Amino acid sequence: MKKLGFGCMRFPMDGGKVDVEAVKAMVDEFMRRGFTYFDTSYVYHGGDSEKVLREVLVERYPRDSFTITTKSPVFMIDSRESFRRIFDEQLARLGTNHVDYYWLHAINADGYRKVEDLGLVDELSELKAEGLTRHIGVSYHDSPQLLDRILTDHPELEYVQLQLNYFDWESPYVASRECYEVCARHGKQAIVMEPVKGGALASLPEGCLGRLRRVDPDASPASWAIRFAASLDDVLVVLSGMSDMAQMRDNTSFMEDFVPLGEAERAAVADVATELRRGMRYDPSSLEAAQDACPKGIGIVKIAQMMNDHLRMGGRTNTCIYYDTFLGDAARAFACDDCGRCAGLSGDVDVPAMLREADETITHF
Repeated sequence: MKKLGFGCMRFPMDGGKVDVEAVKAMVDEFMRRGFTYFDTSYVYHGGDSEKVLREVLVERYPRDSFTITTKSPVFMIDSRESFRRIFDEQLARLGTNHVDYYWLHAINADGYRKVEDLGLVDELSELKAEGLTRHIGVSYHDSPQLLDRILTDHPELEYVQLQLNYFDWESPYVASRECYEVCARHGKQAIVMEPVKGGALASLPEGCLGRLRRVDPDASPASWAIRFAASLDDVLVVLSGMSDMAQMRDNTSFMEDFVPLGEAERAAVADVATELRRGMRYDPSSLEAAQDACPKGIGIVKIAQMMNDHLRMGGRTNTCIYYDTFLGDAARAFACDDCGRCAGLSGDVDVPAMLREADETITHF
């Protein structure tokens, strides 16, 4: 199987609806070039993604010519019965009698507690035993430590879908590298989501673009991001949420006969990642005194780290998925009552203003 997958959460739109004819053309191009992996979920496009995939793919190509991955919306499930009912609904939406891969969607600490309470990994295993899915795993958004626990508790899980890209590789909260290394230690391959970080790594500052162009003047910024992820030994496939034919043609052009990054290319990507993290708005170390003085126990340092990423990526990040997870037991930004205890402790940073901005942006998804 080629290492590029079609992520079905950013289909082209026509007004408020998916542009089905445009998606058909993209699917045809994808399949024509030898790619076969399609990734959807119960909730993408307000529940329409699976239905569209039936129309553009399942009803137009032999079932053994493509691979479908979809996901169980754990955040909507309250019993084993609802797990199975939703799965049956997904098969009906897709117009197929089985899926190739089935994941528990967007697992974090809260989600894993529900998974354990309801025995949902057992449910996954039963679907596999019945031939209703060929492979099982989790789509994951939390710490390396929790991932290690999950894979230790459940070695029957075969794959992990991770947010992984060169910007988040050393992120203190996304922790792409550490999560990837946990998968490798457990002998699990990773499926990569957000390799271009919601499109942010396709729109780089000019200095970063120049660094990449010195190595390959013709390669698109997206190609560097996708190839970075695909070059990792334990990655099965890299998903790209392509929204138009131009993106489809670009992505398939460099992944059709995929070549891993060479030494000079790896060095260029590492330099760009370093440059993107240079000169962030907030120096987290300068905020430690303000955090120590906060009577509410707000996680000011961690919030600053997430705000830096959100601002550097032009507001196109999904930091909010990690907001509660990363803060743990610390109080959230909304707890700030502008008491003044932190005044003057963090140079010229207006900590209450930063917390208000955080509460208006990165806490909502």
